[in-house]
Amino acid sequence: MKTYETVIGLEVHVELSTASKIFCSCSTAFGAAPNTQVCEVCAGMPGTLPVLNRQVVEFAVRAGLATHCDISRFARFDRKNYFYPDLPKAYQISQLYLPICREGWLEIAAGDGSGDGKKRVGIHEIHMEEDAGKLVHDPWDDATLVDYNRCGVPLLEIVSDPDFRTPEEVLDYLTRLRAILMFAGVSDCRMQEGSLRADVNVSVRPAGSDVLGTRTEMKNMNSFKAIARAIAYESRRQIEVLEEGGRIVQETRRWDENKDASFAMRSKENANDYMYFPEPDLPPVHIDEAWLARARAEMPALPEALRTRYIDDFGLSAYDAGLLTEVPATARLFDEATARTGQPKEAANWILGDFRKMHNEAGIAADEATIDPDALVAVIRMVSDGRVTRDAARAAFRAAYLDGADPDAYIREHELEILRDDGALRAIAEKVIATHTGPVADFCAGKEKALQFLIGQCMRELRGRADAQAVADMLRTLLEETAE
Repeated sequence: MKTYETVIGLEVHVELSTASKIFCSCSTAFGAAPNTQVCEVCAGMPGTLPVLNRQVVEFAVRAGLATHCDISRFARFDRKNYFYPDLPKAYQISQLYLPICREGWLEIAAGDGSGDGKKRVGIHEIHMEEDAGKLVHDPWDDATLVDYNRCGVPLLEIVSDPDFRTPEEVLDYLTRLRAILMFAGVSDCRMQEGSLRADVNVSVRPAGSDVLGTRTEMKNMNSFKAIARAIAYESRRQIEVLEEGGRIVQETRRWDENKDASFAMRSKENANDYMYFPEPDLPPVHIDEAWLARARAEMPALPEALRTRYIDDFGLSAYDAGLLTEVPATARLFDEATARTGQPKEAANWILGDFRKMHNEAGIAADEATIDPDALVAVIRMVSDGRVTRDAARAAFRAAYLDGADPDAYIREHELEILRDDGALRAIAEKVIATHTGPVADFCAGKEKALQFLIGQCMRELRGRADAQAVADMLRTLLEETAE
């Protein structure tokens, strides 16, 4: 058997975080009742004209700058003609000849990600277009229903060069691209809502060859796990076909997650099959230097810059800095807590420890998990001030997350402040010593571990409201007096 190399390219579709659609004023809010966010324009009624949403262009420019693209000073829309029930105009307004962004790149981990190698993946172009509607298959009535709410929702299509060789490279690229777009404020990239979808093109060729093989495409994939499995399957399938003397057919295939396999849907079209021509109802878009300068000045901090700052300025590990910059909400929470407390490592520990654990337990994604920054600041301060034990602070933090409780009020209500009364502490220690004569005798005989048992009994009596070191010191003093 020959050795083969897999070649992968991606077309990533990203729904933009605009309040209205690309060519009309209909809402883009997710989850509305079917066909309630539709007007004459996005429904393709005769005689209507599109009006370009300026914010779409702003977001496209920002996405291009964030991915090192050249921004076209002159961009134009084109009509992509095809008939499908979810496309009421029977054409899609897109960009083919003069897209808004070209020739960008992202740096990713090479190979399977196990080494330190890096590689650049080229971004061939980024173009603006409108989304189509959604077909809903009803098995009970044996019918297909059409929801046009998504018609006209603004999209960026980010087209990579065929630079990927492994599923791991693809997932690393998608993870980095998703983070960049979220931090840039371009899209929420919620794959479960269809805000980020990928068309995956796969081909194989003999190792060492520089000739691309015939590719197949799997469309609208919205799960990282499914993408990795689909690439691995399709690569194996194509190699088996070639080894058996067959040939690969250029086609669109459907990935079936339940069967862990892809199935042919239709022959894959080329650009000329869509009969593209310039969109006659929209003028070209001109991007001048002043627009670009403003876009650069308004660019939010991106993940790579934040990671570097967290490592260099705050002394965080690369691992922790990476976790803190997975989604904007986490980075914002960390930045605010650090600015107000001056304790970056404590802020990182609370966010990546207790907060992460709680929202994972609740089944809430990191980009949707929220907590009042005041609560985080409060627990950091109460621990550093020595007011409460870390366990008590954790209880208050959990109450703040689950019930919106004020941590300070929770500590007061449950009497969790550290006991500062030496007389009360001495009385509890004396009680424990009198009650547990066996461990006392062991300690006096030189068995140091017995002290830990006595400390635990004191903490139980005090309901955790004491500093463990203060308890240990008190016990040692009393036990020394007893020995004398």
